[in-house]
Amino acid sequence: MKLIHLSDLHLGKKVNGYSMIEDQKHIINEIYKIIDSEKPDGVLIAGDVYDKSVPVLDAIELFDSFLVELAGRGIPTFVIAGNHDSVERMSFASRLMESEGVFVSRTYSGHVDPITLEDENGDVNIYMLPFIKPAAVKRYFEDQEIGNYTDMMKAVVGETDIDTDARNVLVSHQFVTGAVRSDSEEVSVGGIDNIDAAAFEGFDYVALGHIHGPQNMDGGRIRYCGTPLKYSMSEAGHEKSVTVVELFAKGDVSIRTIGLTPLRDMRKVEGLFADVIEAGRGEGEACSDYVHVVLKDEDEVAGAYDQLRKIYPNIMGMNYDNTRTRNTEAVGLAQEVDKKSELELFAELFTKQNGRDMSPEQEEYMTALINDLKGAK
Repeated sequence: MKLIHLSDLHLGKKVNGYSMIEDQKHIINEIYKIIDSEKPDGVLIAGDVYDKSVPVLDAIELFDSFLVELAGRGIPTFVIAGNHDSVERMSFASRLMESEGVFVSRTYSGHVDPITLEDENGDVNIYMLPFIKPAAVKRYFEDQEIGNYTDMMKAVVGETDIDTDARNVLVSHQFVTGAVRSDSEEVSVGGIDNIDAAAFEGFDYVALGHIHGPQNMDGGRIRYCGTPLKYSMSEAGHEKSVTVVELFAKGDVSIRTIGLTPLRDMRKVEGLFADVIEAGRGEGEACSDYVHVVLKDEDEVAGAYDQLRKIYPNIMGMNYDNTRTRNTEAVGLAQEVDKKSELELFAELFTKQNGRDMSPEQEEYMTALINDLKGAK
């Protein structure tokens, strides 16, 4: 059985003020070509269909046309909500869509029932699990300790009654421990939302969304297919692709990728101002790429950004990398750290890790702990 694995379309996204909708329309057309060539038995979309929980009209229309095209081709399509999506909005009229072969995950309610496809090797059970958090799951497992995301996933998977004789596929949108992140993702720093790969025991393939860089986990059985487009300069070096998964007899899984060519690339351009200008003039259509320019000139160039925009109309940013900026950054960082108390520094780390500030009780605890440690010296 052949499946196309997609995720993190982020339809309607803006990057540095630039709407990506035309780029997304182009890449969807590229995906159509791959689907028509590969003729898969199903398409898996592992969350973050939209960039906002209340998506813009252009994004809704684009995804609507995508589903209509897939249904018209007779390809079963399996869609889950990611952390950027609203699972309630995504699942509206989902029962009606099932008659057209479009299956959309509903809000988690304590159990996940599979949709079963069949080929010459038997059944393939596809489980769809939208993005979930421990707080939303605990009430279904009152007899279990759900202290973190791994506990949560083990409880959820343990409730699925997996048929170990059949081939089983999970479509999920979570952060697996060890995955390499990009700047455009909303993932908690420090690992509080990490899930150990062992929590996905029993699945022949886990089609993941959430991480934007394509990568295999646990030997390839667990995979992030990545975004079809670059959504931050930290992804400039990524090779975006579609993942093709083939499940043969039980235990025999093949994974390969097919590259995607964007309407405009996203890349960094570095060098002296004069060289960057000259290079852009010789690039032809490539100068319309989304670029971030790093100038190496020791002296600032008057009106550099405006001049660069004439050559690179979709420039997303510019900065200098020279002796002055490197020294300024080093001194500034040292001064900033020296001016802050131990509690302030820890509070900043806590906020980055958890996406929220410490409570008064936590601040009180940390203050006492820091004072105890100082007194022990």
